[in-house]
Amino acid sequence: MSNLEPRPDAHELGGLAAASARPALELLPGKEVLLGEGTRVRRLLPTLGRRLVGAWAFVDHYGPDDVWTSAGMEVLPHPHTGLQTVSWLLDGEVHHRDSLGSDVVVKPRELALMTAGHAIAHAEQSPAQHPRFLHGAQLWVALPDAVRDTAPAFEHHTALPGFSSDGVSATVLMGSLGGATSPGTAHTPLVGVDLALDAGADVELPLEPDFEYGLLTASGSADVEGVPLTPGAMLYLGSGRRTVRLRTEAPAELLLLGGEPFEERIVMWWNFVGRSGEEIAEFAEQWAEGDRFDDVPGFDGYRLGAPALPPLPLKPRGRVR
Repeated sequence: MSNLEPRPDAHELGGLAAASARPALELLPGKEVLLGEGTRVRRLLPTLGRRLVGAWAFVDHYGPDDVWTSAGMEVLPHPHTGLQTVSWLLDGEVHHRDSLGSDVVVKPRELALMTAGHAIAHAEQSPAQHPRFLHGAQLWVALPDAVRDTAPAFEHHTALPGFSSDGVSATVLMGSLGGATSPGTAHTPLVGVDLALDAGADVELPLEPDFEYGLLTASGSADVEGVPLTPGAMLYLGSGRRTVRLRTEAPAELLLLGGEPFEERIVMWWNFVGRSGEEIAEFAEQWAEGDRFDDVPGFDGYRLGAPALPPLPLKPRGRVR
């Protein structure tokens, strides 16, 4: 999925200085952003207060939206570099096509994992005949310097591991939790888990103390270590935790994201992750001129143009605002 803001912020982020070395309970507000022609998303990373959780650098939560009488998702071909996209659907279907020739329809609770690496372009659309509701999350993972220029790749996993215990059903998208390990390729120590909680659930989940974590609700609400969490915000848990306690009165669905604090400083602007403002400007120029990025086969139509670059040079601003 593309960042479709007409004037996207540029972020220089990473490093360990602002990563909490101890447990935290910081409620981070998201913001509403218009995606494409009519899809509104809640942007939870980067957000006011924090730009990274582990290597997770971008989190959009959208829906549930009634798209029965509309085209649904319509994101034209656009580029990516230096990151992975993790697409997670709770309702609906999305047709993914990319410059590698991948052509798949992604359904709920299937993992669509795209490694941009050196360069990739892709498009995402609801199929012509699509389900009534569209609901999901689009997540980006920053790639470390050693692999950020790797060859692009796409993985589609239709079955994912998980576990059920004490009123929670967990599906592991990335990394490992509770003895279940995702088949998705990860390039940094991280974890991403969908947590479906029954009404009245009271569960304590195991965590890695060396990881920092964030939690968001896709539906419903939950009590997380005594803090109420509802859609539209992310709760930052810091690191140093071995467990987290979740309680619900009604059914809820949460996403747990975490990983080792990302040591490298990176620049993220529009759909690119690089290491300097000059490099980002070069990516934008190459996209505009048709260099570096291949076309998306089978897509008949326009592609997205890059927004204007910020007028001022990028300045280091770290992991938090």
